[in-house]
Amino acid sequence: MRISIFAVGRLKSGPEKDLAARYIERLAKTGPAIGLEFSRVIEVAESRASNAETRKREEAAMLEKHLVDGAALVLLDERGKALDSPAFASFFGDLRDGGKRDLVIAIGGADGLDPALYDKATAVLNLGKLTWPHQIVRILIAEQLYRAVTILSGHPYHRV
Repeated sequence: MRISIFAVGRLKSGPEKDLAARYIERLAKTGPAIGLEFSRVIEVAESRASNAETRKREEAAMLEKHLVDGAALVLLDERGKALDSPAFASFFGDLRDGGKRDLVIAIGGADGLDPALYDKATAVLNLGKLTWPHQIVRILIAEQLYRAVTILSGHPYHRV
């Protein structure tokens, strides 16, 4: 299963970008052995529309351009379902084992995600009840994807 991260907003050079890249590199090296391949990070600029609803709609349209037919879409939203790391790993393992070939994890912009995307989503997950800047969310999801691969492969990175 090919995994992509879709992000509204670009990471500028600095420690956040370096840390996210470190976990993505680890994921890219270890995932293929268990059928999880990191595909790409898709960064799009935030919409410049004058109101939040239009901005979310324009950002959703950019996301939809990158969804292939049959792709699983996971939205990250503070109102989504909370999973612990083993359940997160199991979720991705189940998608892979169920024959999903593509997965897109979406990080919305400052206004959140367009409501129309929720109808298309395979799952809506949260990374805690707190609101995080998109730069930190990118690091958190990259680390959790790498952690999921280590859990699924029996690697000792995740210690309980």
